[in-house]
Amino acid sequence: MPAFQPADTNRKIHVSGTNGFIGIWVARTLLERGYSVRSTVRADAKAEHLRKVFSEYGDKHEIVIVPDITKEGAFDEAVKGVHAVEHVASPVDLALEDPYELINPAVKGTVGMLQSVLNHGTSIQRIVITSSVAAVIHDDPTPLIFDESDWNEQCLEILARGGPQLTGPMKYRASKTLAEKAAWKFWEDNQTKIKWDIVVINPPYVFGPTIHEAASPSALNVSTVEWYNYVVRPTSSGATNEFLATTGSGGWVDVRDLAEAHVQSLEREAAGSKRIIVSVGAWKWQDFVDEANTISPPPKLSRPLPVGNPRSESANPATVHMLQYNTDRAKTVFEIQYRTISETTRDMLVDFESKGWL
Repeated sequence: MPAFQPADTNRKIHVSGTNGFIGIWVARTLLERGYSVRSTVRADAKAEHLRKVFSEYGDKHEIVIVPDITKEGAFDEAVKGVHAVEHVASPVDLALEDPYELINPAVKGTVGMLQSVLNHGTSIQRIVITSSVAAVIHDDPTPLIFDESDWNEQCLEILARGGPQLTGPMKYRASKTLAEKAAWKFWEDNQTKIKWDIVVINPPYVFGPTIHEAASPSALNVSTVEWYNYVVRPTSSGATNEFLATTGSGGWVDVRDLAEAHVQSLEREAAGSKRIIVSVGAWKWQDFVDEANTISPPPKLSRPLPVGNPRSESANPATVHMLQYNTDRAKTVFEIQYRTISETTRDMLVDFESKGWL
Protein backbone atom coordinates (compact mmCIF):
# COMPACT_ATOMS: atom_id res chain seq x y z
CA MET A 1 0.00 0.00 0.00
CA PRO A 2 1.22 3.56 -0.60
CA ALA A 3 2.95 5.04 2.40
CA PHE A 4 1.70 8.15 4.16
CA GLN A 5 3.52 11.36 3.45
CA PRO A 6 5.13 12.55 6.72
CA ALA A 7 3.79 16.07 6.19
CA ASP A 8 0.19 14.93 5.73
CA THR A 9 -1.41 16.05 8.98
CA ASN A 10 -4.93 15.17 7.83
CA ARG A 11 -4.40 11.54 8.79
CA LYS A 12 -5.91 10.08 11.95
CA ILE A 13 -4.27 7.03 13.51
CA HIS A 14 -5.87 4.64 15.96
CA VAL A 15 -3.48 3.51 18.72
CA SER A 16 -4.65 0.65 20.94
CA GLY A 17 -3.21 0.24 24.42
CA THR A 18 -2.18 3.88 24.62
CA ASN A 19 -2.00 3.77 28.40
CA GLY A 20 0.92 1.28 28.22
CA PHE A 21 4.69 1.89 28.17
CA ILE A 22 5.06 1.51 24.40
CA GLY A 23 1.60 2.64 23.30
CA ILE A 24 1.81 6.08 24.91
CA TRP A 25 5.17 6.76 23.24
CA VAL A 26 3.74 5.68 19.88
CA ALA A 27 0.83 8.09 20.35
CA ARG A 28 3.13 10.92 21.45
CA THR A 29 5.46 10.43 18.49
CA LEU A 30 2.54 10.46 16.07
CA LEU A 31 1.16 13.65 17.62
CA GLU A 32 4.57 15.31 17.52
CA ARG A 33 4.78 14.41 13.84
CA GLY A 34 1.48 16.17 13.20
CA TYR A 35 -0.93 13.25 12.96
CA SER A 36 -4.22 13.08 14.83
CA VAL A 37 -4.54 10.15 17.24
CA ARG A 38 -7.50 8.18 18.50
CA SER A 39 -6.48 6.27 21.61
CA THR A 40 -8.28 3.29 23.09
CA VAL A 41 -8.08 2.35 26.76
CA ARG A 42 -10.08 -0.05 28.92
CA ALA A 43 -11.68 2.42 31.34
CA ASP A 44 -12.29 6.14 31.73
CA ALA A 45 -10.11 6.16 34.84
CA LYS A 46 -7.16 5.11 32.67
CA ALA A 47 -8.00 7.84 30.17
CA GLU A 48 -7.52 10.69 32.63
CA HIS A 49 -3.73 10.43 32.56
CA LEU A 50 -3.73 10.54 28.76
CA ARG A 51 -5.90 13.65 28.79
CA LYS A 52 -3.30 15.39 30.93
CA VAL A 53 -0.26 14.17 29.00
CA PHE A 54 -1.73 15.12 25.60
CA SER A 55 -3.74 18.20 26.64
CA GLU A 56 -1.60 20.50 24.46
CA TYR A 57 -2.78 18.71 21.32
CA GLY A 58 -6.44 19.63 21.84
CA ASP A 59 -8.84 17.89 19.49
CA LYS A 60 -6.01 16.20 17.59
CA HIS A 61 -6.13 13.59 20.37
CA GLU A 62 -9.30 11.72 21.28
CA ILE A 63 -10.04 8.71 23.46
CA VAL A 64 -12.40 5.77 22.96
CA ILE A 65 -13.13 3.34 25.79
CA VAL A 66 -12.88 -0.36 24.90
CA PRO A 67 -13.54 -2.29 28.13
CA ASP A 68 -12.78 -5.78 26.78
CA ILE A 69 -10.63 -6.29 23.69
CA THR A 70 -11.65 -9.96 23.50
CA LYS A 71 -15.31 -9.19 22.76
CA GLU A 72 -16.55 -9.47 19.20
CA GLY A 73 -16.70 -6.05 17.60
CA ALA A 74 -14.77 -4.41 20.44
CA PHE A 75 -12.90 -2.09 18.07
CA ASP A 76 -15.74 -1.45 15.59
CA GLU A 77 -16.27 2.18 16.59
CA ALA A 78 -12.59 2.87 17.21
CA VAL A 79 -11.56 2.09 13.61
CA LYS A 80 -14.23 4.12 11.87
CA GLY A 81 -12.85 7.21 10.16
CA VAL A 82 -9.16 6.51 10.82
CA HIS A 83 -6.50 6.00 8.16
CA ALA A 84 -4.24 3.50 9.92
CA VAL A 85 -3.97 1.43 13.08
CA GLU A 86 -1.11 0.98 15.53
CA HIS A 87 -2.17 -2.13 17.47
CA VAL A 88 -0.03 -2.14 20.60
CA ALA A 89 -2.44 -3.52 23.22
CA SER A 90 -1.50 -6.95 24.56
CA PRO A 91 -1.27 -8.37 28.10
CA VAL A 92 2.11 -8.92 29.80
CA ASP A 93 1.70 -10.67 33.15
CA LEU A 94 4.29 -13.36 33.76
CA ALA A 95 2.69 -14.37 37.06
CA LEU A 96 -0.55 -15.69 35.56
CA GLU A 97 -1.02 -19.38 36.26
CA ASP A 98 -3.33 -20.14 33.33
CA PRO A 99 -1.44 -19.50 30.06
CA TYR A 100 -4.68 -18.77 28.25
CA GLU A 101 -5.25 -15.71 30.44
CA LEU A 102 -2.36 -14.30 28.39
CA ILE A 103 -3.02 -16.06 25.12
CA ASN A 104 -6.73 -15.37 24.67
CA PRO A 105 -6.55 -11.55 25.02
CA ALA A 106 -3.45 -11.43 22.79
CA VAL A 107 -4.98 -13.54 20.02
CA LYS A 108 -8.59 -12.37 20.25
CA GLY A 109 -7.55 -8.74 20.61
CA THR A 110 -5.40 -8.92 17.48
CA VAL A 111 -7.84 -10.87 15.34
CA GLY A 112 -10.71 -8.77 16.65
CA MET A 113 -8.90 -5.61 15.60
CA LEU A 114 -8.35 -6.98 12.10
CA GLN A 115 -11.99 -8.09 11.84
CA SER A 116 -13.21 -4.66 12.92
CA VAL A 117 -10.99 -3.05 10.29
CA LEU A 118 -12.29 -5.48 7.66
CA ASN A 119 -15.89 -4.65 8.58
CA HIS A 120 -15.67 -0.93 9.33
CA GLY A 121 -12.24 0.47 8.51
CA THR A 122 -13.10 1.85 5.11
CA SER A 123 -10.37 4.53 5.21
CA ILE A 124 -7.58 2.36 6.60
CA GLN A 125 -4.47 1.77 4.51
CA ARG A 126 -2.12 0.01 6.91
CA ILE A 127 -2.10 -1.78 10.27
CA VAL A 128 1.07 -1.90 12.36
CA ILE A 129 1.12 -4.63 15.00
CA THR A 130 3.50 -4.78 17.96
CA SER A 131 4.72 -8.34 18.33
CA SER A 132 8.03 -9.36 19.93
CA VAL A 133 11.18 -11.37 19.34
CA ALA A 134 9.40 -13.75 21.72
CA ALA A 135 7.61 -14.93 18.57
CA VAL A 136 10.94 -15.40 16.79
CA ILE A 137 13.42 -17.01 19.18
CA HIS A 138 13.85 -20.39 20.80
CA ASP A 139 16.33 -21.67 23.35
CA ASP A 140 19.39 -23.56 22.16
CA PRO A 141 22.66 -24.57 23.84
CA THR A 142 24.72 -22.67 21.27
CA PRO A 143 24.50 -19.02 20.19
CA LEU A 144 22.12 -18.46 17.31
CA ILE A 145 21.37 -15.56 14.99
CA PHE A 146 17.65 -15.14 14.27
CA ASP A 147 15.94 -13.17 11.53
CA GLU A 148 12.37 -12.52 10.41
CA SER A 149 12.06 -15.95 8.79
CA ASP A 150 12.28 -17.66 12.20
CA TRP A 151 9.28 -18.63 14.30
CA ASN A 152 9.15 -19.76 17.91
CA GLU A 153 7.65 -23.21 17.51
CA GLN A 154 9.39 -24.39 20.67
CA CYS A 155 7.08 -22.43 22.98
CA LEU A 156 4.03 -23.93 21.27
CA GLU A 157 5.37 -27.44 21.79
CA ILE A 158 5.96 -26.67 25.47
CA LEU A 159 2.48 -25.16 25.73
CA ALA A 160 0.97 -28.37 24.34
CA ARG A 161 2.93 -30.53 26.80
CA GLY A 162 2.53 -28.32 29.86
CA GLY A 163 4.60 -29.15 32.90
CA PRO A 164 7.43 -27.28 34.63
CA GLN A 165 8.90 -25.92 31.38
CA LEU A 166 5.80 -23.80 30.89
CA THR A 167 7.19 -20.87 32.85
CA GLY A 168 5.88 -17.32 32.88
CA PRO A 169 8.24 -16.20 30.09
CA MET A 170 7.33 -19.28 28.04
CA LYS A 171 3.62 -18.49 28.38
CA TYR A 172 4.34 -14.96 27.18
CA ARG A 173 6.29 -16.28 24.20
CA ALA A 174 3.36 -18.51 23.31
CA SER A 175 0.92 -15.59 23.50
CA LYS A 176 3.03 -13.44 21.17
CA THR A 177 3.67 -16.30 18.74
CA LEU A 178 0.03 -17.33 18.50
CA ALA A 179 -1.18 -13.73 18.20
CA GLU A 180 1.24 -12.92 15.40
CA LYS A 181 0.54 -16.16 13.54
CA ALA A 182 -3.18 -15.41 13.78
CA ALA A 183 -2.64 -11.92 12.35
CA TRP A 184 -0.74 -13.16 9.32
CA LYS A 185 -3.30 -15.94 8.73
CA PHE A 186 -6.19 -13.48 8.88
CA TRP A 187 -4.47 -11.16 6.42
CA GLU A 188 -3.66 -14.00 4.02
CA ASP A 189 -7.16 -15.53 4.25
CA ASN A 190 -8.83 -12.21 3.41
CA GLN A 191 -6.66 -10.96 0.56
CA THR A 192 -9.60 -10.68 -1.82
CA LYS A 193 -11.53 -8.46 0.60
CA ILE A 194 -9.00 -6.06 2.07
CA LYS A 195 -7.48 -2.82 0.77
CA TRP A 196 -4.82 -2.54 3.46
CA ASP A 197 -1.63 -4.32 4.43
CA ILE A 198 0.02 -5.10 7.74
CA VAL A 199 3.44 -4.51 9.27
CA VAL A 200 4.63 -6.43 12.32
CA ILE A 201 7.33 -4.95 14.56
CA ASN A 202 9.31 -7.47 16.66
CA PRO A 203 11.28 -5.72 19.42
CA PRO A 204 13.44 -7.40 22.11
CA TYR A 205 13.87 -5.83 25.57
CA VAL A 206 12.46 -2.29 25.55
CA PHE A 207 13.93 0.29 27.94
CA GLY A 208 13.68 4.06 28.28
CA PRO A 209 11.95 6.82 30.26
CA THR A 210 8.32 6.37 31.17
CA ILE A 211 5.41 8.68 30.47
CA HIS A 212 2.57 6.24 31.19
CA GLU A 213 0.88 6.26 34.58
CA ALA A 214 2.73 4.39 37.35
CA ALA A 215 2.52 5.21 41.06
CA SER A 216 5.74 3.40 41.98
CA PRO A 217 8.61 1.46 40.35
CA SER A 218 6.83 -1.83 41.05
CA ALA A 219 3.88 -0.64 38.96
CA LEU A 220 6.02 -0.15 35.84
CA ASN A 221 6.01 -2.47 32.84
CA VAL A 222 8.00 -5.71 33.08
CA SER A 223 11.20 -4.65 31.27
CA THR A 224 11.45 -1.34 33.17
CA VAL A 225 10.90 -3.07 36.51
CA GLU A 226 13.77 -5.44 35.66
CA TRP A 227 15.99 -2.51 34.70
CA TYR A 228 15.16 -0.71 37.95
CA ASN A 229 15.74 -3.82 40.05
CA TYR A 230 19.13 -4.59 38.49
CA VAL A 231 20.57 -1.13 37.79
CA VAL A 232 19.10 0.91 40.65
CA ARG A 233 18.13 -1.57 43.38
CA PRO A 234 19.94 -4.90 42.79
CA THR A 235 20.36 -5.60 46.51
CA SER A 236 16.59 -6.11 46.71
CA SER A 237 16.48 -8.28 43.59
CA GLY A 238 19.25 -10.69 44.54
CA ALA A 239 21.47 -9.81 41.57
CA THR A 240 25.12 -10.66 42.27
CA ASN A 241 28.16 -9.03 40.68
CA GLU A 242 28.60 -12.15 38.56
CA PHE A 243 24.98 -11.97 37.45
CA LEU A 244 25.30 -8.35 36.37
CA ALA A 245 28.52 -9.07 34.48
CA THR A 246 27.30 -12.13 32.58
CA THR A 247 23.54 -11.87 32.21
CA GLY A 248 21.84 -9.94 29.45
CA SER A 249 20.28 -10.42 26.06
CA GLY A 250 20.97 -10.36 22.37
CA GLY A 251 18.91 -7.24 21.85
CA TRP A 252 17.39 -4.10 23.29
CA VAL A 253 15.87 -0.87 21.99
CA ASP A 254 14.90 2.46 23.50
CA VAL A 255 11.13 2.88 23.64
CA ARG A 256 11.39 6.22 21.81
CA ASP A 257 13.23 4.59 18.91
CA LEU A 258 10.69 1.78 18.85
CA ALA A 259 7.93 4.39 18.65
CA GLU A 260 9.79 6.01 15.75
CA ALA A 261 9.87 2.62 13.99
CA HIS A 262 6.11 2.39 14.41
CA VAL A 263 5.61 5.80 12.83
CA GLN A 264 8.04 5.10 10.00
CA SER A 265 6.13 1.87 9.36
CA LEU A 266 3.29 4.09 8.18
CA GLU A 267 5.54 6.37 6.17
CA ARG A 268 7.70 3.77 4.39
CA GLU A 269 6.10 1.84 1.57
CA ALA A 270 8.85 -0.79 1.88
CA ALA A 271 7.60 -1.73 5.35
CA GLY A 272 4.36 -3.14 3.97
CA SER A 273 3.62 -6.84 4.49
CA LYS A 274 6.81 -7.41 6.49
CA ARG A 275 7.93 -8.58 9.90
CA ILE A 276 10.72 -6.31 11.14
CA ILE A 277 13.04 -6.97 14.08
CA VAL A 278 13.99 -3.66 15.70
CA SER A 279 17.05 -4.01 17.94
CA VAL A 280 20.20 -2.04 18.80
CA GLY A 281 22.36 -5.05 19.70
CA ALA A 282 23.69 -7.25 22.47
CA TRP A 283 24.01 -6.09 26.07
CA LYS A 284 24.39 -7.27 29.64
CA TRP A 285 23.18 -5.65 32.84
CA GLN A 286 26.71 -4.58 33.73
CA ASP A 287 26.76 -2.32 30.65
CA PHE A 288 23.87 -0.29 32.07
CA VAL A 289 25.35 -0.35 35.59
CA ASP A 290 28.64 1.03 34.24
CA GLU A 291 26.88 3.85 32.44
CA ALA A 292 24.72 4.66 35.46
CA ASN A 293 27.89 5.27 37.47
CA THR A 294 29.36 7.68 34.92
CA ILE A 295 26.37 10.01 34.49
CA SER A 296 27.41 13.64 34.90
CA PRO A 297 26.07 15.39 36.82
CA PRO A 298 25.17 12.35 38.94
CA PRO A 299 21.55 11.97 40.01
CA LYS A 300 20.48 12.71 43.57
CA LEU A 301 20.42 9.33 45.28
CA SER A 302 18.96 8.09 48.54
CA ARG A 303 21.66 5.40 48.47
CA PRO A 304 24.57 4.56 46.15
CA LEU A 305 24.01 2.81 42.86
CA PRO A 306 25.49 -0.68 42.52
CA VAL A 307 28.86 -1.02 40.80
CA GLY A 308 28.84 -4.74 40.02
CA ASN A 309 31.98 -5.82 38.18
CA PRO A 310 32.96 -2.56 36.43
CA ARG A 311 33.88 -2.66 32.75
CA SER A 312 33.76 -6.43 32.56
CA GLU A 313 34.10 -7.95 29.11
CA SER A 314 31.40 -6.74 26.76
CA ALA A 315 28.58 -9.11 25.97
CA ASN A 316 29.22 -11.46 23.06
CA PRO A 317 27.96 -14.96 22.23
CA ALA A 318 31.39 -16.49 22.80
CA THR A 319 31.50 -15.54 26.48
CA VAL A 320 27.88 -14.96 27.45
CA HIS A 321 25.14 -17.24 26.15
CA MET A 322 22.62 -15.08 24.39
CA LEU A 323 20.51 -15.00 21.29
CA GLN A 324 21.41 -12.66 18.44
CA TYR A 325 19.30 -10.89 15.81
CA ASN A 326 19.95 -10.03 12.20
CA THR A 327 18.56 -6.50 11.81
CA ASP A 328 19.38 -5.94 8.14
CA ARG A 329 15.71 -5.54 7.24
CA ALA A 330 15.19 -2.72 9.75
CA LYS A 331 18.32 -0.97 8.48
CA THR A 332 16.97 -1.17 4.93
CA VAL A 333 13.41 -0.03 5.68
CA PHE A 334 13.91 2.56 8.44
CA GLU A 335 16.15 5.56 9.01
CA ILE A 336 16.65 5.60 12.77
CA GLN A 337 19.65 6.84 14.75
CA TYR A 338 19.30 4.52 17.71
CA ARG A 339 19.99 5.82 21.18
CA THR A 340 22.99 4.36 22.98
CA ILE A 341 23.10 2.58 26.33
CA SER A 342 24.60 5.77 27.75
CA GLU A 343 21.76 7.98 26.47
CA THR A 344 19.01 5.63 27.59
CA THR A 345 20.58 5.11 31.02
CA ARG A 346 20.93 8.86 31.59
CA ASP A 347 17.34 9.56 30.56
CA MET A 348 15.94 6.74 32.70
CA LEU A 349 17.81 7.94 35.78
CA VAL A 350 16.67 11.52 35.18
CA ASP A 351 13.12 10.20 34.85
CA PHE A 352 13.34 8.17 38.06
CA GLU A 353 14.92 11.11 39.89
CA SER A 354 12.07 13.40 38.86
CA LYS A 355 9.61 10.86 40.28
CA GLY A 356 11.53 10.49 43.56
CA TRP A 357 12.39 6.83 42.89
CA LEU A 358 16.15 6.98 43.46
